[in-house]
Amino acid sequence: MNTLSKIITWKRNILASLAVLLVLIVLDFYGVYTNKFYFLKADNYIFPVLASVHLLYLYVVWFKISEGELPDPKMRNIEYVLYAIMIVYVFKIYDSAQVLGSVKYYEEHVIPATFKPVATLTLVLYSILPILTIYTFWLRKRYVGVYNFENYNDNLNIWQ
Repeated sequence: MNTLSKIITWKRNILASLAVLLVLIVLDFYGVYTNKFYFLKADNYIFPVLASVHLLYLYVVWFKISEGELPDPKMRNIEYVLYAIMIVYVFKIYDSAQVLGSVKYYEEHVIPATFKPVATLTLVLYSILPILTIYTFWLRKRYVGVYNFENYNDNLNIWQ
């Protein structure tokens, strides 16, 4: 894992996670079967709302690493919420695979030429997202520290 952290630094990981999240937010509004964007469907806003928690966590990790601060309970709570959001990411992988595999059922229908490339891109990005997220958890543990609030006040030295 140390060799991997030399290749993919914490900044690169956070920037890659940010890029993947932003592309997936845009693609969440895109209908692959119709080649149109749907902004009035309420279902399309679920992932961007959940991704905002992920974006907040990325900001907190960036801030804590760059400032050299210790972890705090708010950061821990955001990370625990992100654990639950990971379940949604796994579901989105499954859903994207189902959409990509459904092309054989619609052979008689007119399917846009962008169906396979966009559906494949969506599946790949949704598959990369949990990997980057788990790697972010590992980087947080390595650079920020573990969540040990039992003796938090004992380890806090304000004169350093």
